Amino acid sequence: MKNKKGFTLIELLITIGIFLFVGTAIALFEKDLFSYDFVAQDNLNVQLDARHVVENMVAALREAEQSGNGSYAIAVSSSTALTFFSDPTNSGVPSQIRYFVSGQNLMQGITVPTGSPLTYNSANEKVTTVATYLTNTASTTAPIFQYYDENYAGTSTPLAQPVDPQAIRLIKITLIIDRDPNKSPNPITVTSQAEVRNLKDNL
Repeated sequence: MKNKKGFTLIELLITIGIFLFVGTAIALFEKDLFSYDFVAQDNLNVQLDARHVVENMVAALREAEQSGNGSYAIAVSSSTALTFFSDPTNSGVPSQIRYFVSGQNLMQGITVPTGSPLTYNSANEKVTTVATYLTNTASTTAPIFQYYDENYAGTSTPLAQPVDPQAIRLIKITLIIDRDPNKSPNPITVTSQAEVRNLKDNL
């Protein structure tokens, strides 16, 4: 009788093992590829959102003005909190706009004045979260808000805290965002600055 040709049990097991190894490697590669693509897209969205937030902040700050009851245009000027009066919606009466930190979030509070004379009642404040996953939320790290006087020339040192609001002419905003410090990519930094137009000639 002629010998029958075919796979031995050992050859079959080796072949199956090779297929399993190659299949697992391909699956892991595709998983990593999709995961990286998701993270990259997610970080791009976070960056775009942060830029939009900063642009809105800058636009309102440029038009900061005296409040409806005569208070100075800037009320609070710390490294992690900023309160000022502005009318970005052109309603005819400036609202109180407040930015402050809560955990890793940057919050925005808007208070529309009411009554006669006009009063900014904190009970009427509408608070929303405008930025999340902030890493520079402590005054000891890169500050969210930095303030400069009329001598600012592009590389000047910011005013030291506590800052006199009446000395402020320009405000720099920096948001450092990192959704997961244990994973790539590196933190996203969004920064801009606003010259307070209504204060530039008031010394």
